[in-house]
Amino acid sequence: MTPSFPSPANRTRPLLATALLLATALLVLGMALGFGPMVAAEPSYVVPAPAVDEPAQQGSEVAVLAGGCFWGVQGVFQHVKGVTSAVSGYAGGEKKTAHYDSVGSGTTGHAESVRITFDPGKISYGRILQIYFSVVHDPTQLNRQGPDVGTQYRSAIFPANAEQARVAKAYIAQLNQARIYPAAIVTRIEPDREFYAAEDYHQDFLTTHPTYPYIVYNDLPKIDDLKSIFPNLYRDDPVLVASSRTTN
Repeated sequence: MTPSFPSPANRTRPLLATALLLATALLVLGMALGFGPMVAAEPSYVVPAPAVDEPAQQGSEVAVLAGGCFWGVQGVFQHVKGVTSAVSGYAGGEKKTAHYDSVGSGTTGHAESVRITFDPGKISYGRILQIYFSVVHDPTQLNRQGPDVGTQYRSAIFPANAEQARVAKAYIAQLNQARIYPAAIVTRIEPDREFYAAEDYHQDFLTTHPTYPYIVYNDLPKIDDLKSIFPNLYRDDPVLVASSRTTN
């Protein structure tokens, strides 16, 4: 039997340090008692590049994606070449409810999301989506990812404009037609939604808490999959929120 750990909805700031120590102790005890290794919550898939994509352009572009707990989503894109920033936050609901405790109720309309700023001259929006559908999450899970259940963990794309919406819609149709997944893609395309940055203690969580059991078993395998499936896009040193704040 695989031990379970608290879902993101239960990891509030006052308890983070205590939960980390307790979960680590339980992990060590479980290993001593002979529990087998835990596996990643979501499988990775090798998916084709999008047939429809934005043309290469100069400047900076933003993509907002939701695919379960934002810790792992942010962590993956921080290791992608061409990404200049990845910020955890909330999208889909109102500003007044864009707070972790409220979003965790599953009643705000928000999804845990990540705002990805990237250089479209180095990586296209379509390639961002290819990584999203391949290693970031399982797009066939409705209102959940792995151990986390609720609409706040839904698979959703929040396009910044009509062109992004067009590319996302075409790519979902392409992947469904290719029958790569064991079920149909349930990813929603939700235009005209604002993004609100999450609390500071959620930023860079994968990097700052690499031994946290939830990260070890749900998110670090995604980093390994990124490196394996997209070696030309992988970067060893993540682009962190804390670093960008220091340099700006």
